Amino acid sequence: MTRVPLTLSINGEMHELLVAPHWTLLYVLRTVIGLSGAKENCLEAECGVCTVLLDGKAVNSCILLAEQCRGRSIVTIEGLGTSGQLHPLQEAFIRHGAVQCGYCIPGMILTAKSFLDETSGRVPTRDEIREAISGTLCRCTGYQKIIDAIAAVAAETKGGT
Repeated sequence: MTRVPLTLSINGEMHELLVAPHWTLLYVLRTVIGLSGAKENCLEAECGVCTVLLDGKAVNSCILLAEQCRGRSIVTIEGLGTSGQLHPLQEAFIRHGAVQCGYCIPGMILTAKSFLDETSGRVPTRDEIREAISGTLCRCTGYQKIIDAIAAVAAETKGGT
């Protein structure tokens, strides 16, 4: 199969790649780059475990072609915190016991970050938080601790992250 050159900005680093036109961003992240935070599950954008940030917005990387990300900024869970320090959402998930098996957590945290950035300047309601994360399925919890963690960060930061 013919591969084409592609430069992607992932977690602030430029990656020069040769990709097949049909490769998804998820495939490139996990298989080519070696970042395993975005999980592979439904491959139909139904579960949210493959969520990454594309130009700050939460997207399902399983249905997004890598080529569509040319010239855009990609952030995975591995690039969310700063060197040696967790992002406030990551800290809150730990503090509130929102992490169980961890499978959905990268997508959940990135979805929450995108949502809180969109609501910056105001504290969203718990119902708004629940709606915002509804596209990411968690099989271990009843979502309560996840919502508690996101609500705590929203209150601490006035909605932004």
